[in-house]
Amino acid sequence: MLKIAKMINTIITGTGKFVPENIIKNSHFLNHKFYDENGDRLPKTNKEIIDKFEEITTIAERRYSDSDMVSSDMGYLASLKAIEDAGIDKEELDYILVAHNFGDVREGNIEVDIVPTIASRIKHKLGIENPYCVAYDVPFGCPGWLQAFIQADYYIKSGDAKKILIIGAETLSRVIDPHDIDGMLYADGAGATIIEARDSDAIKGVLAHLTRSDTKDHMSLLTMGRSNNLELRKKDKIYIKMQGRKVYIYAISEVPNAIKKTLEKANRDLSEVKRIFIHQANGKMDDAMVDRLYKMYKLPKPEFIMPMTVQEYGNSSVATLPTLLDIVKHDEKENYDIQEGDLVVFASVGAGMNINAMAYQF
Repeated sequence: MLKIAKMINTIITGTGKFVPENIIKNSHFLNHKFYDENGDRLPKTNKEIIDKFEEITTIAERRYSDSDMVSSDMGYLASLKAIEDAGIDKEELDYILVAHNFGDVREGNIEVDIVPTIASRIKHKLGIENPYCVAYDVPFGCPGWLQAFIQADYYIKSGDAKKILIIGAETLSRVIDPHDIDGMLYADGAGATIIEARDSDAIKGVLAHLTRSDTKDHMSLLTMGRSNNLELRKKDKIYIKMQGRKVYIYAISEVPNAIKKTLEKANRDLSEVKRIFIHQANGKMDDAMVDRLYKMYKLPKPEFIMPMTVQEYGNSSVATLPTLLDIVKHDEKENYDIQEGDLVVFASVGAGMNINAMAYQF
């Protein structure tokens, strides 16, 4: 009798997060001096600026890391929780993939520090002795954690790996221009995920994914640049800069298309999707992307389809998706549980400009 070969599935078995305790409310910025890109002081009062910012982004507060903590510290702490949650031996890990954008930026020093890699530092902090546990970084803008997940899926489906730790960690509070209103978007944090190979007669776990990089016309929508403050601009420092309106237009146009194509690759329909996990960039932008997605399918948007954390945690870049996943997986968000068999979508957009999406069945 012929034996039917079992399929190798990529399954999430553990999650963890580290959310800094330092809550930075919007009132923190009341005494800041805000300038436009030409160096002119913004004419409105700070209260008017901040109120408008919250209306547009839905962000009321964000978290900043302790002064003595860097990205690798937060990634390590999130990893400990993910490893414990998965119930695995850390020495069995085949890969550690760490998504970030700026490395271990230290308090008062905006310089990027990525030698050795953040992945190597986290492997060292974890005390892993296995030299065949390969650790490397994935700098891919805000979609970095999801792109690391996609790379990890290739490793598992090819038979090259059985257990992989994926981390997203960032300290954006240390690379923002204090005189640019976009600086209020950003936050710090880390999320970690264990994925494993599982043999099964049925397809589950990662069903399909898609990635695109639009560098021809959109490469400069998110870059590093000088301060809006002309005095600071004289100094040899660069900060994260964004063309917010253009990013918004690009995201609401292209992210829904990426999700639709991913679902088509998975031979699934949007009506089957239980949750949509989108990078927590900006509340209004995330809403607009999902609204457009449902309009493309001519379907009403379900009430509890997209869990959100940006209102209280801000935009911690690569850390938003794994943090959000951990919150929902551990029933920390009312009305947003996940059950066995649920189909979910992950999607992200960020500097590059890069977009990715993944269909996953629990």
